[in-house]
Amino acid sequence: MPELNEYTVNTRYWHTLDDGRVQCDMCPRLCKLQEGQQGLCFVRACQQGKIVLTSYGRSSGFCVDPIEKKPLNHFLPGTPVLSFGTAGCNLACKFCQNWDISKSRQTETLSDAAPPEKLAAVAKEMNCRSIAFTYNDPVIFHEYAIDVARACRDSGIKSVAVTAGYVCEEPRREFYSYMDAANIDLKAFTERFYKYVTGGQLQPVLETLLYLKHETQVWFEITTLLIPDENDSEEEINLMSQWIIDNLGPDVPLHFTAFHPDWKMRDKNNTAPVVLTRSRQIARSNGLRYVYTGNVHDVAGGSTNCHECGETLIARDWYVLQQWQLSGQGACSNCGTTCAGVFESEPGNWGAKRLPIQIG
Repeated sequence: MPELNEYTVNTRYWHTLDDGRVQCDMCPRLCKLQEGQQGLCFVRACQQGKIVLTSYGRSSGFCVDPIEKKPLNHFLPGTPVLSFGTAGCNLACKFCQNWDISKSRQTETLSDAAPPEKLAAVAKEMNCRSIAFTYNDPVIFHEYAIDVARACRDSGIKSVAVTAGYVCEEPRREFYSYMDAANIDLKAFTERFYKYVTGGQLQPVLETLLYLKHETQVWFEITTLLIPDENDSEEEINLMSQWIIDNLGPDVPLHFTAFHPDWKMRDKNNTAPVVLTRSRQIARSNGLRYVYTGNVHDVAGGSTNCHECGETLIARDWYVLQQWQLSGQGACSNCGTTCAGVFESEPGNWGAKRLPIQIG
């Protein structure tokens, strides 16, 4: 392994074991490493007897997206977000749909240099209201993400984490103290799925959701990619949505998104739209107020309705806002009932544009 350099920084969440190995305490995987070894995530490694981050200030690419693409439907709708990621991941999902980034073991993937202050300046220059840590999980580039969030906060830019929520308690607390919003990828609702399909565990993800709801002011939404015959049964959707309503309440938005064959699950079919619609109906019947479908063209499944009077508050056609019936800071213009979320008096008008950018 190379000596510490401008892209390699020391970290805090680790300890030395009695046998001389060093244990990374960032996520529940608790990788135990000898000198020169990398964790499963690829970017955290043991150098000089301690855990370092080897991807600080480097990115696999940048793009200005609609915030709805994260997906976040209740956080500054219609506004642009500067999206970026690094490489590697602390899970091993067989269905990964960003596998060229998250499964990369090549430093060449990290082709763009991006110091935190530069990212904040570019976000401001592009009139982005927020910056999103996405494409791969920001948990693994914890120190870099926090420094970017700090720089963005100084510039009035919000920070968004798109994450699987697979993180240990202490780093979780520090990480979310710098985040304004998050989308948590709840991959399924069985330990079997997490063990055999993602190489992880369900319980730590549920703990992250509970923490966000009960101990922070972070706005968060949940996404579940429905994979045929893996996590899409009516029973599992019923149990998942009941847990959410019982533990997180009715106002947490839930997105059911369509799977397409990728990575190591190319033998599966695409998710049928009827499965997404059925899952949405189950979750709504259990009391969740804001349930969406994604990765399919479904205006009804993508729109936000008032849970009191049924008025369409925000009509969406893919990522384009077609109707806005919210007044003030998120009240239904018909009956005055508050819609949960982070809203301003007017929506953004970024639309569906995807704008790749270069940061030199």
